[in-house]
Amino acid sequence: MPSELDSLIYDWNRDGRAARADYRAVELDDETLRDGLQGPSVRNPPLEVKKRLLHLMDELAIDSADIGLPGASAQARESVVALAKETTRLRHLKPNCAIRTHPDDVRGAIEAATESGVAIEACAFIGSSPIRRFAEDWTLDTMLKSVETSVAALARAGLPVMFVTEDTTRADPETLVRLYDTAIGLGAKRICVSDTVGHATPEGVRNLLTFVRDEIVRDRAVKVDYHGHNDRGLGTINALAATALADRVHGCALGIGERVGNTSMDQLLINMQLFGLVDRDLTPLVEYTALVAEHCGIPIPPNYPAMGADAFRTGTGVHAAAVIKALRKNDRALADRVYSGVPASVLGREQRIEVGPMSGESNVVFWLEQHGFAVTPGRVSRILDAAKASDRLLSEAELRTLAS
Repeated sequence: MPSELDSLIYDWNRDGRAARADYRAVELDDETLRDGLQGPSVRNPPLEVKKRLLHLMDELAIDSADIGLPGASAQARESVVALAKETTRLRHLKPNCAIRTHPDDVRGAIEAATESGVAIEACAFIGSSPIRRFAEDWTLDTMLKSVETSVAALARAGLPVMFVTEDTTRADPETLVRLYDTAIGLGAKRICVSDTVGHATPEGVRNLLTFVRDEIVRDRAVKVDYHGHNDRGLGTINALAATALADRVHGCALGIGERVGNTSMDQLLINMQLFGLVDRDLTPLVEYTALVAEHCGIPIPPNYPAMGADAFRTGTGVHAAAVIKALRKNDRALADRVYSGVPASVLGREQRIEVGPMSGESNVVFWLEQHGFAVTPGRVSRILDAAKASDRLLSEAELRTLAS
């Protein structure tokens, strides 16, 4: 929500002569427990951790979650069943699962839905780009037959169907029209465009989604999803661009997933909040990302946006001095924003002032005050001399020893 501090910030993101990006509030689909777990360095977390993640997604008002590949194995199907049952305890979040347009996967999805008693949305996918078809020796007729058989079977079983074209951002328009029209004609209520190899730019995302809206969806009651990867480092901005035209956008905690990963769900949520598209409690993001980091074996880099250890931490004199002045005014909101584009309090975090080689006297004085030490010239000088001679921030143990 707007605050008095907004009048102290001139926002070139919103003001100026350039055309504004038409970002919107859209549905969100969390792929952490499916595409996220396909990352080469990612560990598969225990079932109880997956269940807890579903609850955190629900607290974050995420609309749906991909809970696995039921056709991968009997064990995978058991996990999908257990997680689907868990979603019945949630307020908001609904489950879906990924399947190939293959009879074994279709059968696995139907069996999982039957066993769980939950109409799990089936996300049936097939590669669509010319390069993929060339590598696989597929013909379009063979692909269309696979789509027809799979989507028809899922629809007959009463499952909601989202039809997904892999590598959509490198697929030709004619093939996309044939594939999507076939799936929609057989009962798919959603279609998904995928930037499977992270090829797209924001302009590419807008061009593709405009084409899908104008030439495929037209006036039909079909929703459009966008699924993006981060190979070019454009995952978050592409997802934001997609909100202008898609109905639902996908992401993963910490951006984990195939190769270098997917759109980061946490970064997407934070940016949607800062753009004023949503207004929700984002404090569960701390536990959400921490659980994934711990149990998937993907440590959060210290400089990771908003969730990294260094996101709201400074030892630089000029930066720290401004934050300290704000804190001395007892103005947490001012301290959060004077040297930060993301307010720490939005995430339940706080600004931290450290002492190191780039620090000034104010850093030392503030640290002493916060830790119950009397501020004396000798103590300040001793700590500051040690900090200037160091090649890093001083640890709390080192600072306490120097202060004593």
